[in-house]
Amino acid sequence: MSNIFRLIISCVFFGGAVALCATGSWWWGILILLLGGIVLLSFFFNENMIISQWFLRKEQSDKAELWLLKIKDYEKELNKNQWGYYNLLIGLVESRKAPLKSEKYFKKSLQLGMKMSHNIALAKISLAGISMAKRNKREAQMYLSEATKDDKNKLLTEQIKMMKAQMAQMDKQQVVRGGFRQF
Repeated sequence: MSNIFRLIISCVFFGGAVALCATGSWWWGILILLLGGIVLLSFFFNENMIISQWFLRKEQSDKAELWLLKIKDYEKELNKNQWGYYNLLIGLVESRKAPLKSEKYFKKSLQLGMKMSHNIALAKISLAGISMAKRNKREAQMYLSEATKDDKNKLLTEQIKMMKAQMAQMDKQQVVRGGFRQF
């Protein structure tokens, strides 16, 4: 459903609530006012994205993908502030199937912008993991250092420590594979 259509429906509900309250039907007016508030709330928080986040937390990425695919054109159906989060969710779902293909979604989410710093840090940690998979250590270190700066609430410190440990393992594996000559 288009965002403009949601706003029109919420205005109709609010107008109906005011009319019902003016005629003396207070209970019906309050009920219609609450329904209009729910429709207006869906303008700011898309229900498909909320349900897909819930399925991602439950580790059911196939169901999360189904709910995200219900959004046909995210530029028309979502508020502009949600575009980055939509690409982040698509990237998280895609990273479970094909991690290297999800890089474009994470970069697009950072480009479009997100308001919560821990989501920015999550996107950068994911990009660091993709860079590590491509054996690009410099880029992975850059993304990890940016992620530590963006993780202001220290929600992702364990993941960052784990990524740094994996990067140290990556260095050890390169030395063992024959980077140096042994006499």
